[in-house]
Amino acid sequence: MTAATVAALVLTSTAAFAQTDPLPSWNEGKAKQTIVDFVAKVTREGGPDFVKPAERIATFDNDGTLWAEQPAYFQLLFAFDEIKRMVAEKPALKGKEPYRSVLARDLKALSAGGNKGLLQVVSLTHSGMTTDAFSASVENWLSTARHPTKQRPYSELIYQPQLELLNHLRANGFKTFIVSGGGVEFMRVFAEKVYGIPPEQVVGSSGVVKFRVDGNGKPGLVKESKVEFVDDGPGKPVGINRFIGRRPILAFGNSDGDLQMLQYTTAGSGARLALIVHHTDAEREWAYDRASHIGKLDKALDEGKAKGWTIVDMKTEWKTVFPAGQ
Repeated sequence: MTAATVAALVLTSTAAFAQTDPLPSWNEGKAKQTIVDFVAKVTREGGPDFVKPAERIATFDNDGTLWAEQPAYFQLLFAFDEIKRMVAEKPALKGKEPYRSVLARDLKALSAGGNKGLLQVVSLTHSGMTTDAFSASVENWLSTARHPTKQRPYSELIYQPQLELLNHLRANGFKTFIVSGGGVEFMRVFAEKVYGIPPEQVVGSSGVVKFRVDGNGKPGLVKESKVEFVDDGPGKPVGINRFIGRRPILAFGNSDGDLQMLQYTTAGSGARLALIVHHTDAEREWAYDRASHIGKLDKALDEGKAKGWTIVDMKTEWKTVFPAGQ
């Protein structure tokens, strides 16, 4: 599937989404009906649950909510591939850490002594360059890399039902945001093309960026290795407050890292909707929740059930998972 095809799926006109079924990839059931009913009541002018367009804020986690996240977060797989590229350019690095462990896929060695090795990999691949150079490396990776088991470009491992939901919300006056623990500059490279979410509506973790003028007199922004903000767990409501400035009325996540965003969203007054993707489809995607090292869903699943949040069972609620390939 080309980038143009993906963009066409996302940027379908509002008129096209005014069809009888705005969510054709969702099976008829409680989750779909809850979404349709919620959108209808908050947009019904004069109704008791009407929400002004300016306040129709919807926030979505990215990894495991808008695109897949197994066997590792895609940004980490990008970092691993960047390490391989560095070694190809400088073979002398091959026997040094963390290059050796990455090339050997020795995650045990890489994780020995905590997260030091992984942080070193991220630092090596995400800093010491301009923001423009980093964006170019992400764009190149997305256009050439393939998922290790699905053998598809990473930008095709997006969830078709969620693309439809994003469009349905926007067709009804919602502003859609990504609020993710992933790197903000990583996600901004593809968010608009893939999801129809512009870069200014992407909230994520960030490192320190400094303004500098290079030796040729060209000004630019340089990425440093220091962490500035972590947009995960309790950091998500903080990020929403800092970068959006309005409490969402709808929030969609898939893991315990989204729990506080869902709590914050539902604590507001008026109509509220909290949704969780439950990965139950081992055949079309992956099945995981409480014991997973990626996208662990434990506390949020319990609280969601107790509070009546909408738990979207992927296996039963979605007719299709990924957009059809070419």
